[in-house]
Amino acid sequence: MIEKFKTLFFVKSSLISLYLALTIPMPFISIDQLKIPSIIIFVFGLYLIINITNDYVETSKDKISYKTSFISTTLGKKNWEVSWSDIKSIKCLPTSQGSKVYYFHTNDDENFLVPQRVENLEKLLLIVSKKTSIPTNYLSFISPLWTYKLLTYLSILMIIGEIIAFLN
Repeated sequence: MIEKFKTLFFVKSSLISLYLALTIPMPFISIDQLKIPSIIIFVFGLYLIINITNDYVETSKDKISYKTSFISTTLGKKNWEVSWSDIKSIKCLPTSQGSKVYYFHTNDDENFLVPQRVENLEKLLLIVSKKTSIPTNYLSFISPLWTYKLLTYLSILMIIGEIIAFLN
């Protein structure tokens, strides 16, 4: 049975709302000759942000896959696929912000980033544990969920402030 794990809603919403908060004013403050190009660039940028936040993980009885869009691939993100039997261990590395990232370490000495920003992470980790016999109870989200929620709410407040300032 194939299971699909999409990017967390609050990860998507934080990136999209921050993009909107930072770029909504541009078409309004640009000079008349640049209004149309700035609107086109704004819409194109919004399309890109929405597109690159639609990555997902897929599990099946034989493998785990990370799927990105064509645009994400063009910008350097890579799709990957690993057979369950090829996963030898899960390596942990610290981030510069004090979190931890985890990698599937394969029999071929390759490393693939364990997706930690997906919906239903607990279920994904349970599948990984069952298929590889590697304990995953120590894995969690890369950042606390409240950080994404806070960024989303602050971005929405910025957008509201921009709208109020524009109307006055």
